[in-house]
Order: sequence, then structure tokens, then C-alpha cells
Amino acid sequence: MIHVLPPHVARLIAAGEVVSRPLDVVRELVDNALDAGATRIEVNVEDGGLRVLRVRDNGVGIPAASVALAAVRHATSKLPPDVSGALRVTTLGFRGEALWAAAQAGRLHLVTRPAAQVGAAEIHAHGEDVQVGRVSAPAGTTVTVSNLFEALPARLRTQLPATVEVREITALLGRYVLHHPSVHWRVTVDGDPRLTHAPADHRGAVASVYGPLSSNRVLAVEAAGVRGVVSRPELTRARRDRMHFSVNGRPVLAPPELEKAVIEGYAELLPAGVAPLCVLDLTVAPEDHNPNVHPAKQMVALADLAGVAARVRDAVAMALAAHPLARMAPALSAPPEPVQEAGGTSFPALSLVGVYQGLYLLAQGEGDLWVVDAHAAHERALYERLERGLNSAPPVELPEPELLHLTPEQTAHLHERAAHLHSWGLTLEDFGAGLARLRTLPATLAALSVPRLHEQIVEAALGDSPDPRRDVLARLACAPALKAGMLDHARGELVLAALAACEHPWACPHGRPTVLRLSERDLAHAFGRRGVRDVARGRDVADGRDGVPGVKH
Repeated sequence: MIHVLPPHVARLIAAGEVVSRPLDVVRELVDNALDAGATRIEVNVEDGGLRVLRVRDNGVGIPAASVALAAVRHATSKLPPDVSGALRVTTLGFRGEALWAAAQAGRLHLVTRPAAQVGAAEIHAHGEDVQVGRVSAPAGTTVTVSNLFEALPARLRTQLPATVEVREITALLGRYVLHHPSVHWRVTVDGDPRLTHAPADHRGAVASVYGPLSSNRVLAVEAAGVRGVVSRPELTRARRDRMHFSVNGRPVLAPPELEKAVIEGYAELLPAGVAPLCVLDLTVAPEDHNPNVHPAKQMVALADLAGVAARVRDAVAMALAAHPLARMAPALSAPPEPVQEAGGTSFPALSLVGVYQGLYLLAQGEGDLWVVDAHAAHERALYERLERGLNSAPPVELPEPELLHLTPEQTAHLHERAAHLHSWGLTLEDFGAGLARLRTLPATLAALSVPRLHEQIVEAALGDSPDPRRDVLARLACAPALKAGMLDHARGELVLAALAACEHPWACPHGRPTVLRLSERDLAHAFGRRGVRDVARGRDVADGRDGVPGVKH
């Protein structure tokens, strides 16, 4: 039986289209502040945003005559009342549902005053109950949403943990900082400042969000319709999580075509499988994009995506061509220590035949030819050595605790993981203002001679991986592992011995294979020397299953 939902039920469902979690409220209110021309925005989050979300700005404010309509559904000052405005959106917020949806999902308190107006107006709204009054307040607007989903218990039970919601809120606001660097930003979580940014350029925004080491390695991009920064080729990541784009001021999840365009702009300067840091602001004609294709406004549709991608690629290539990009040669590291005992694995006994291109070992074992990636093999051996030594001695107390700069996302991870990190010897404490205090290190890590040791440990421990311990050890094993050009016959023998002693010798800590195997049968078949069945496979020879081993032409 079909029936029409009562209005109060329909309102509750519709509110979820805009506000289904605290992050949505933050996005909508920040969009409104930017559209109001704010040059200073303060965001306060309590209890993951469920208890209090407050956004204060110094924008133009709402005239007293219009305040009563602010929390009415589909009431907006950003679009004209005809169809043409919806086809040429020039603002960040455009649906006229943000304040209404917030009032449906929680308790809304709005205080606003245009600079030329005497006295401020305020609204208290919850559901359809709206009360308007007059107060004293500075110019601008302050919106507070409290007790979010208090009247929606089913939705409240499905909210993310507060620490996770805070992490995603600070990550979102970090993106706004990157794309609106001329605004003064301050983000506070439960009374603790998490992100502050004074007005600057894109480089300064990168420093506020990712720290000075990253900001010192970015280059300015300035071309028609494309502005921002890209990193030098030596500043890369295995993932594309630091590739940021905005379209007409709105931070968006970029289509793969734009990410690919940036990487193509680097051409041979960028190794395969890595991505740079970039912050690019794209400008298109209002009628050439549709910002209303995603319920959370995270994506936009572009009328000429191929053309925009081409402009991005050319702008990145031009920025890189304007700067010398020579890199420092890597420092040599000691070869692995000889290992006396073989591990209890099925890894074969290999004898070294030679070294190829200063990086690969050619070896024979079980009648087959083996190609060993010396870097991956050395990395595996170092990783297991670090893993064995991690809890073999008490942690080392630093003579002077070191203060390290954290991104907002790293700070959120620290609040989630501090106890886990401490359990294996890494004591890291939130020091406020985007800083953390490093007090202890596992003894086996403290003894390593690795450039930027403390920073690398913290970056890996507070990354996005669900296993920070593995990430820390993998990164520290990678840094000193043998690189191309550092390999000789003697070191090759030591690498083979160390790999044979590993518990898991078949892959490096990052999942790449350490060895490849080529049977003589495959070689014979490729050369057309004899029938494939006449040459035994290596393991057949080793196991004594071949009737006439060792007969070759």
C-alpha cells in the first residue's frame, strides 16, 4: 500500500541529504563564510562535533530584515529566483538548505550583524521552531550547531567515533586553507588549537598544513586558469592523497584525468608509481561547470574536462621547466652484517653468479636461474632485524624532548594511536599549536644513522596506514638499503645470506617481490635447443624426480 509520508517524517529524511554527519555541517558553514567575503574564519569542534560545532566569520553578515528567513528551507541570497542562476553558480553554497538542515538535525543558534548595522540579530531554531531576537555582537556571523542528531537516535548511533570525525574535519579544513590561503584560519578541537594559518600565499598554506619542509620544496604555478604550487620531483609519495584541486574556489575530489595531467606534466622527472604534492586552483566560466552533481559537493562536472586537463599539464610542465631540478646524490650505507644461521623457510641455497646493472643479483639454485632485487632483499633483511630488536631493550629517553610540527591529520592520528605507539617504545605527546613532543624511541631505532630519523619515524607512525608499527620499520629499512650502483660481488654474497635467514624472504616490507625465478626448461624452450620435456625443472632435479639429471646439449 502506497501512502504519502507525513511532513515531519519527510523533513527528517530530507535533512539527511545535506547533514548526515558533523563534517557536512562544517562544510556548509565554511562555504557560507567564504561566500560572505570573510577574511577570518574560526571553527570550534567539541565531542567530534556532536555536542558543539561553531563557525565564526567576519563576513558581510545578514541584514536584520532578512534574518527570519535564514533558517527557512530553500531561502537563499546566493541565487536569483529564476532558472538562470542555477545554471551559472558563482558561489560555494547554493542550495539554501544548510541552515535549515542543521536546525532539523540539531539546535541552531545564529548571531549576525552587517558592519553598517546597529545591533545584531539572532536566531534560535530547532525543527520548525524559529525564534528571532536582538543582541549585541561584532560585525560578521557566528553559527553554532549543538546537540547534533539528539532527536534522531538511529542516525546518532551510526556516527563515526569522535577521533575519526575530528580527523576528517581537520583534513577538510586543511584543504580549505590550501585553496584559500589569504584567509586567516583557526581550528580548535575541545579547546585545543589544531590548525592555525595567517594570511599568506599557497606556499605559506602548505607550510601551515604540511610543515616547512614541504613548503620549501614547492614551486609556484601561474598560468591562464591554473594557479597554485607543485612539489619538486624529490618530494613525492606512493599515494595521491596530497594532490589537491579546487574549481572556482571549491575544494573538490579531482577526476583522475586531472591527477594524470599533473603527473604527465612532470614527464620523466617523476618515477613511475609515485605522485607529487600539488595545490592547484582551477578557474572556469560559471556556465562551464556544474557544482550540483554530488550531495556533499565534493565533485563538480566540467564541460571541457579534456581542455582543462591540457591546461593543467602545460602549466605544471612550464613551472618545472623554469627551475633547476638537480638532486643530491644519495649517501652510501654499510652492507648488511653476515648472518650465520639460515632461517626456517623454504628459501633455496643460492650461489652468486654475477651482478647486473649494479642492482640485481644473478644466482643459481635448485637448477634454476634466480634474479634478486638487491634493494628489496636488503630491505627485507633490515626490516626483520629491526623487528627482532624492537622490544629487546627498554626505550631510549631523549636527552631533550624534540618538538615536531604535525599536520592536522597527523594530530588526529596521534590522539587515536598514542597508547599503541607507547606500547612499543615510541612516546609522542600532543604539545598543542600543531606541535608534538617526542620523548622516547625504541632503542633499536634510536641507534640508526638515518637522515631526519625522528621526522621519518613520526611521519610513518602518524600516516594513514592501519599498522603504524609496520610503516615505521618499513620506512627505516628502506632508507639505508642498498641502492643502484652500490652493489658489488662481496655485498651481493652478504645480501643472499641475509635474505636466506629471513622468516619471510619472498617480498620486501612494501610488498614488492625480492626474487624472480627462470627455469632452464623455459630457457631451453626459448632457444629451441631441445624438447621442453627433456629438460627437468629445477625443483625436479633438487628432489631427485628426474630420471636423467644433468644431461645437456
